[in-house]
Amino acid sequence: MTLQLENVNVHRQGNHVLHNLSLRVEPGELVCLVGRNGAGKTTTFRAIMGYHKVASGEIRFGGDSLEGWPTHRIAAKGVGYTPEGSDVFGDLTVEDNIALPTWTRKTARPASERLEAAYSIFPKLRGYAHRGGQQLSGGERKMVSISRALALDPDLLLLDEAFEGLSPAILPTISAGLRSILDQGRAVLLAESNFYHLPRFADRLYVIERGEIVFEGTRAQAEADAATMKIIKGLE
Repeated sequence: MTLQLENVNVHRQGNHVLHNLSLRVEPGELVCLVGRNGAGKTTTFRAIMGYHKVASGEIRFGGDSLEGWPTHRIAAKGVGYTPEGSDVFGDLTVEDNIALPTWTRKTARPASERLEAAYSIFPKLRGYAHRGGQQLSGGERKMVSISRALALDPDLLLLDEAFEGLSPAILPTISAGLRSILDQGRAVLLAESNFYHLPRFADRLYVIERGEIVFEGTRAQAEADAATMKIIKGLE
């Protein structure tokens, strides 16, 4: 299912945060939203998930307008969301953290298949099944958060800062996990503040600056655009 944002405007606490923002994610694509902290990436994700009201413009997923939809209905439509902070429940085991969506959203696929698909992305987590969430490293929490979102059985996964703050040693594991998610036929919209963390296999990217999309194209096209690279280098 296609995600389409058309001329979306969002106001927060009297501030105009998103300005006529348009982007799209086609089925099976990895699309990256790149911008500095405060540029509007998280606000975009939270608007998609129904946490922030859209002042004007439209957000559509699978042909349906999401205007006025509560977050749980958007999730049930097939949109998974992993926030920047990972938000793993410390009092639950890894196993229970990942299984949560199978308790709250029923799909045509049995829970066992959904969990298998989730664990297949980061097989290392199988060995941590009975470990408490508070005992995990930052990279392990990120893997649990992504796997939990996959257990929802989404068509589209929103990943906010999947690489932020992680040890360089874990970055290839997260990147390989993204490749596996795409291989499952799912789409991914990845928000990232560091251009150089973006996977080379991304289909397209958007650069966001002060709530506006200032570039849309491939990584190669971005690297060939001096004005875009000036903005991107300002993220370093």
